[in-house]
Formats: sequence, structure tokens, C-alpha cells
Amino acid sequence: MFTGIVEETGTIQAIKKTGLSMALTIAASKVTSDVRLGDSIAVNGICLTVTGFSDNQFTVDVMPETVKATSLNGLSKGSKVNLERAMPANGRFGGHFVSGHVDGTAEITRIEKKSNAVYYDLKLSPELTKTLVLKGSITVDGVSLTIFGLSDESVTVSIIPHTISETIFRTKAVGSIVNIECDMIGKYLYRFLHKTEQTKSNQTITEAFLSENGF
Repeated sequence: MFTGIVEETGTIQAIKKTGLSMALTIAASKVTSDVRLGDSIAVNGICLTVTGFSDNQFTVDVMPETVKATSLNGLSKGSKVNLERAMPANGRFGGHFVSGHVDGTAEITRIEKKSNAVYYDLKLSPELTKTLVLKGSITVDGVSLTIFGLSDESVTVSIIPHTISETIFRTKAVGSIVNIECDMIGKYLYRFLHKTEQTKSNQTITEAFLSENGF
């Protein structure tokens, strides 16, 4: 479990592709201070398992499905990535519940600075937006953000300068592809309500059903 509060940005040192999978070696300082084999680290919002490490870098393996569903194919040596260690049981909870299981990607279509905030418009699939709500949470490249605008195929988020300077948002431009994780509470609610509607529509009306419901 993560919070969407990025601890530091790391630098891709090596990318090893094997078929449809890959291994990433990432230079970092803070997240490697107490790292152990098997630890989970969110890389641009993707929960990945540490398979090797040294004092200032670590390696993670990426499965084919993860490569396919995320923006990792766009990385190259020298690329910056957002990093966050899994939240300890006694840790502070500063963002929202983030699983690190990315739902898909989005394209940045507009960047506009207003006063002390920068607004980003993101184009994404209606399959993702149907679980979102205004003023709800969304994770973009591992950063917990609040939704300020919402339509069937787009989301608007606002980011303060501090967050931009401390994350890879400082490198983003119109056309950049970012990883999206929708709020898990919203996903569970949508699933529950959708299944309830299906159950109601498929329910056979019998004499017993009418009697149980007061008819």
C-alpha cells in the first residue's frame, strides 16, 4: 500500500528487455537507505518488487502485462521516475489509498498556470472516468491528486509548484503519457452498484418474490 506522496525522483540506469518483460535498474538515495530484497517500491505509480540492490541503486522486474498497461515502454536510460516505498504500519498517511496497480494511461492535453497552481488536462478512457468523481482522488504517475474537472474522456488536476519541483511533473509537456490509478474506493463502489443493477435486472419475478416484497 502506498499514499501517493513521492519520496524522491530516481534515474533509470539500465533497461534490460527480455521478450515482453523488462528489468529496470534505478539510481536513488532515499528509498535505498533501508531497502531489502522483496520490498515493494512504486515506480511512477507502479508497484514493483525489488530483485537486487546496492547502496545507491535497485533493480525491479516488470511483467508483460504491466509493460502493456503502463507507460514504462517510454522510458530510456537517464529518464527520471517518481519513487515511493510501501507505507509502514506506523507511517503517516498523507495522500490516499494507492495500491500501485495501474488502471491505464492518459495523455496530457493542456498545461496552464494560474496563480500558484498549474492545471493539467488528461485525456483517458471512459472505462476509467466512470469510476471517478469531482473532488475525488486520482493517482497520476504515483502522485496523489484531486480532481477539479471531469468529463467522459478527460480529467483536470491541479498541482502546486512544490509538488512539480519534487516530482517528474517538472519534465512533463503536452503529449506526455502518464500512468493512472483510479481511487480504489470509487472502483469498489462502481463494481458494487453495477453488480446490484445487474442482479435486479436479471431477477425473475415469481409469486414468492411478489409475496416477499408486499404484493
